[in-house]
Amino acid sequence: MAKPDLHHQLILFFLAASLCFSICKPFQLISGPGDGFSWINEEDSEVDMVQTRHDSSSSCDLNSGKWVYDQSYPLYDSTCPYLSTAVTCRKNGRPDSDYEKWRWKPHGCSIPRFDALKFLGKMRRKRIMLVGDSIMRNQWESLVCLVQGVIPTGHKTVSYNGPSMAFHALDFETTIEFSWAPLLVELKKGSGNKRILHLDMIEENARYWRNVDVLVFDSAHWWTHSEQWSSWDYYMEGQSLIKSMNPMIAYQKGLTTWAKWIDLNLDPRRNRVIFRSMSPRHNRENGWKCYNQREPLAFFSHQHVPEQLVVLKEVVRKMSFPVYLQDITTISALRRDGHPSVYRRAISQEERQHPSGFSSDCSHWCLPGVPDIWNEMLNAIL
Repeated sequence: MAKPDLHHQLILFFLAASLCFSICKPFQLISGPGDGFSWINEEDSEVDMVQTRHDSSSSCDLNSGKWVYDQSYPLYDSTCPYLSTAVTCRKNGRPDSDYEKWRWKPHGCSIPRFDALKFLGKMRRKRIMLVGDSIMRNQWESLVCLVQGVIPTGHKTVSYNGPSMAFHALDFETTIEFSWAPLLVELKKGSGNKRILHLDMIEENARYWRNVDVLVFDSAHWWTHSEQWSSWDYYMEGQSLIKSMNPMIAYQKGLTTWAKWIDLNLDPRRNRVIFRSMSPRHNRENGWKCYNQREPLAFFSHQHVPEQLVVLKEVVRKMSFPVYLQDITTISALRRDGHPSVYRRAISQEERQHPSGFSSDCSHWCLPGVPDIWNEMLNAIL
């Protein structure tokens, strides 16, 4: 039998190669809008690299970078109707506005500018819930204001359910929710009106988290309030009533209860969980450390890692559910200019001349401002 000529050999080779490509290639998940893998999104390629749960040499460190002044910011203004009075610093009389115009730029990658329509498209028919304390409420207001401007009047609404509130983008069937749970675990009244923090009970709060597609948590500040401001009189674990405990041990126990609930109740194919690290405070000098600050710090003279962050990383590391730890502590610590300070309420011209007569808030953040950058990072993570 005659050998096939070169032309026929090439045809046979390409037929075999194409057959092998269709049969031999590894099994792939084809994701559609109705399944649990719709998080795999081609648009995510616009994010150069973001942090991952497992560090690798190829991941970009979002915390290594600098604040750059950007005239195109902010992405909304203080007339956003969903802002609470305490964070609308411009409306309350703050004379400068540069704090609205700083953008975080990592050294090795970029954070995409927040695009409200793309975000809503990605979150179509989904619920995203931010769970935590008043600073998480601060971030919720930021996220709602970043989104609401592209939605016509009459196509958006806010509803309330117990400790939760929800912004509804009706055309997208998307809800952006906030649920008040500053300690995550349960704080209850006991006999004699004593306040008891149950370190191993969480269901009363967690029932609001069920059926949520994306959960973003924070819990840190309330665990370290001084005794004068503490929200409880006793800890309880099992049947044991405990008067005092090292706050970081209590925090570790409370977070472990939260971690067990996540591991037992959520499915990584359907749910995303992000834990945002603690927001830094600039409360030294009785809350006046942030007053009259006009620009970010360029660097730290010494780096301080809060104990809460060490405990949080250890708890998350032991979980079976893949929780993404969003670390905003380091970058935000540079922004002592971003707090309301005395502009937490409207103040008169006369009061501005003598501001030392009332308190200065160096914990929460002016909006527009720093939490907008947290939400740009959150959007990149998603």
